[in-house]
This record gives sequence, C-alpha cells and structure tokens, in this order.
Amino acid sequence: MIESLTGVATVPGQSGATPVQSLIVFAVSLLIGAVGIYVGAKVIVDSEDYTYALVTALIGAVVWGVVGFFLGWIPLLGPLLVFVAYLAVINSRYPGGWIDAAAITIVAWLSVLVVLYVLALIGVTGFEAAGVPGV
Repeated sequence: MIESLTGVATVPGQSGATPVQSLIVFAVSLLIGAVGIYVGAKVIVDSEDYTYALVTALIGAVVWGVVGFFLGWIPLLGPLLVFVAYLAVINSRYPGGWIDAAAITIVAWLSVLVVLYVLALIGVTGFEAAGVPGV
C-alpha cells in the first residue's frame, strides 16, 4: 500500500483517490515540476520567473500526455518522439537552442529528484511529479 499526499492509502495499480484528491496531487506535483524547470532555467539561461516555469511545466505535461497517447505506443521511437516534443516545449519557452533546452531538462530532472527524495524521506509524498518527464 502507498500513501499519497492526500493521506489516502492505495494499492499500486488501483486508484482509491477521489477526483478532488487526484487534482490536489496533480497540482502539488506540478508545483514541484515547476521548481525543477525554474532551477534548470536559472542555472542554464539565467531566467528567474517561477510563474513562467509553472506555465512551462503545465504545457510540458499536456504535450507529454497528448503526444504519449498518440505516439508513445510505437516501440523505441514513441518514447523518443514524446521526449523530443517535451524538449520542443522547453526550447520554445526559453532562450537558447536545443542544447540549452536539453540542459534545462537535465537540471530540472535532477533537482526534482532531490526535492522528491527529501519529501519521500520525511513521508510527505511518493516519488513522482507532473511537468518533468520520467519523474
């Protein structure tokens, strides 16, 4: 059994959360994902706007979900296309090119891992965040 941010114990693979609880978990994980993008953008392109990072995380999560739904099933190529679509969001929202977008994504991913690890250690949440892929 796993306990989520809302305090609801669930069995892996089964969702026992209400729509409101799911929305709360999504919102909190989106905020955490935005922290990662904010840190990545600050380190790589010296951008200091958390609201901009939050909108980027939301757009990234939507693009990841939509492209994943339509193309993610293609073996090997699908996940790569989904990731490229996510990078395109970062690339279009921040200055620099594809390499800067990839660097922002790597720093975001690493910083979210640290935040989630600390939160999991103190028992606040599980190990996932919306807006940053693979976390």
